[in-house]
Amino acid sequence: MKSLFLFMMTGSAWDWIRRLGLPGLILYGIFDNTPFISAPPGSMDVFVILLSVGHPEWWAWYAFMAIIGEVLGGYLTYRLSEKGGQETLERKIGRPRAEKLYKHFEKHGFITVCAGAILPPPFPFTSVLMTAGVMHYPRRNFFSALTAGRAVRFLAEAWFGRIYGQQMIGFFSLHYKPTMYALIALAVAAGIGALIYYLWYRPRHAGRNDSKTVASGKASEREGLHHLQGDHK
Repeated sequence: MKSLFLFMMTGSAWDWIRRLGLPGLILYGIFDNTPFISAPPGSMDVFVILLSVGHPEWWAWYAFMAIIGEVLGGYLTYRLSEKGGQETLERKIGRPRAEKLYKHFEKHGFITVCAGAILPPPFPFTSVLMTAGVMHYPRRNFFSALTAGRAVRFLAEAWFGRIYGQQMIGFFSLHYKPTMYALIALAVAAGIGALIYYLWYRPRHAGRNDSKTVASGKASEREGLHHLQGDHK
């Protein structure tokens, strides 16, 4: 048990959260949802669970503070994207993926925000927040979906940490080294996958889309010429 706690406590973020207490979760939640600050994926979930394990009687407060921080951070990203985040979003995930996200958001905006707020990493939730801002999704619907999703996620995690936290920590303490090796392997695999995507798949996909655009333009030109020739005759 001690080994896992020591591992978590070596991080500056964890020390910061412990010193600030409940307000620290709000501030960290704001940072966790902004596209400019890179917080470790899932770190808020870990903090909520560990705090609920250490002080079970406060589990609902920990969840509530995390929800407030995450909703405020999500709204900040929404507002920034609302004022010109389209270029940033398309640079971040690529224009073809962004266009697919726009179309999906038009039909299922509420579900997209709510489900994205529940899903754990590596789901790219920041992209969903930015899309909501770019498309000027109604604020009331945005707040409702984001709050509902985050409430389900963090209340469930805090309650789970309160009830089963000691057993979880005991398990990971006994299997500390294999767990660390598995996490390192996953991080390396994710890094390799991202490298392949940005260096090989994304340029090829963009090239195919450009070719299709050129081909469709040429087809339109030919069709226009045919119409002109027909009118001339």
